[in-house]
Amino acid sequence: MKTSKTALLARSGDNSDLAFPPVADAYTGAAAIGVSGVYAGRRLTLGERVMTGSWRHADGTRSYKWSRWVTFEREMTFDYKVDGKGQFLIPGLIDSHGHVMGLGFSALTLDLTDTRSLGEALAKIAAYAKAHPDRAWILGRGWNQELWPEKRFPTAAELDAVVPDRPVWLTRVDGHAGWANSQALSAAGVTAATRDPAGGKIERLVPGGKPAGVLVDTATDLIDSKVPAPRPEDRDMALAKAQDILLAKGVTAIADMGTTIEDWQAFRRAGDNGSLRIRIMSYAAGVDNMSLIGGPGPSPWLYDDKLRLNGVKLYVDGALGSRGASLKAPYADAPGTKGLRITGDTQLKNLMSRAALDKFQVAVHAIGDEANMAVLSAIEEMSQTYGGDRRWRIEHAQVVDPADIARFGKHGIIASMQPVHQTSDREMAEKRLGPARLAGAYAWKSIEASGARIAFGSDVPVEASDPFDGWAAAISRTGADGQPLGGWQPQERVSREEAFAAYTAGGAYAGFAEGRFGRLIAGERADFVLVDRDPFLAAPSELRQTKVNEVWLNGRKVWQAK
Repeated sequence: MKTSKTALLARSGDNSDLAFPPVADAYTGAAAIGVSGVYAGRRLTLGERVMTGSWRHADGTRSYKWSRWVTFEREMTFDYKVDGKGQFLIPGLIDSHGHVMGLGFSALTLDLTDTRSLGEALAKIAAYAKAHPDRAWILGRGWNQELWPEKRFPTAAELDAVVPDRPVWLTRVDGHAGWANSQALSAAGVTAATRDPAGGKIERLVPGGKPAGVLVDTATDLIDSKVPAPRPEDRDMALAKAQDILLAKGVTAIADMGTTIEDWQAFRRAGDNGSLRIRIMSYAAGVDNMSLIGGPGPSPWLYDDKLRLNGVKLYVDGALGSRGASLKAPYADAPGTKGLRITGDTQLKNLMSRAALDKFQVAVHAIGDEANMAVLSAIEEMSQTYGGDRRWRIEHAQVVDPADIARFGKHGIIASMQPVHQTSDREMAEKRLGPARLAGAYAWKSIEASGARIAFGSDVPVEASDPFDGWAAAISRTGADGQPLGGWQPQERVSREEAFAAYTAGGAYAGFAEGRFGRLIAGERADFVLVDRDPFLAAPSELRQTKVNEVWLNGRKVWQAK
């Protein structure tokens, strides 16, 4: 379409005089959006700097006047134009650690994340079971005993009191424990005689050793294996729901940590029928799924850079909340345990070698300080054999011995961390670790200063996928309530720009997607978000309130607020 009216390109601040060459400069910040078009015969992109004048100094040097406000006083041609009406434009946000299908299914099943007592949880479970009499199993997730006054694991007997007639299986908020009723335990054949599997634990009643109702880490497989598998159409519904939730928060790309072959098939079906609206950087759930999906190596980018199998997700330990994180010293609030090692040192290196041999990227879950030390040691050994650009990923890097932090800066390691874990876990982490062992907890700034590349995410559905909440946490070290005053371990705050990069370009780099998306520059995909405020000026409390109005993927609008 053509127009003879004055048009304005994206703005990002006042005009200034700079010693600046007359070439476009990529812009990665926020901008009040007008339109894009053609200037002086050259295609312009949103936010592009354009030279508007120049002069030569007495010493022979030249200065250039540039502006991100560009006025077109002549008729020009557009492919199309968008009137942003004063909204702010930022690149599409990247969640570098999430569980896409887990998010979708959590939205379609019983959600206990908002329960603040055992009684409240039981009432919600009873109501849900009554509302769904046709469901053979009652499934859900999100309970967290640390938010309840009881501060203890719930029991099968308590579940039996509200749902006695069919199996109930409810995953803890961190995904590393589950709560079963007697029907579910019976269906799985879990009795007092059942031994704890390697890397797992069955909570038991004393005396007698009867299963109490909670299973931790690999023990959850005993019941998971008996839960009826979702149908393909159920998976398609879950994927559609997950995409809606992610797009509403401005997330245009996500690293899916733990893709099964069934998940991959759902992603492919969506890609084939044109309903894949986000970009998924996939990491297979273990080497078996890696081989089934990728075969001889990582997949190519599919569907205009919307889907790729990058590598494999491995586990070393469990989670801090369920005391499955592997620590160097015993838990301060449970001196009898140091946590659980899901994968031993030799097995870990064998699995990493198997993946690296075929050039799959390796991402390893490590939360406790002992687990992080083990992964760092394995990477150091693997790097002697497997050279090149490997981008070894450590997922969470949640509790690190300060003596090990410098090791993150070697061998091209990427620390994939989730800022909201710090605000959610703060009080629990203090109890689990004790005050003397907090120096290396959620140590974003120190790990970045070591030379490691950082990428931020949410671990959705463990936490809500809300990059603005995470961004605010990263720059303030405070929760949504503004506590604690001054921030928790405030020396680990990162700058606003560093946090933003970890949710955009850093996330793309972590997933071998740089040059494809993550920045608003010529040659990369036109993924951008229109929001109601400038996130570079908003206070943390205001940043958390950011409203996403529109989401564009590949230059096409894929979501709009109602």
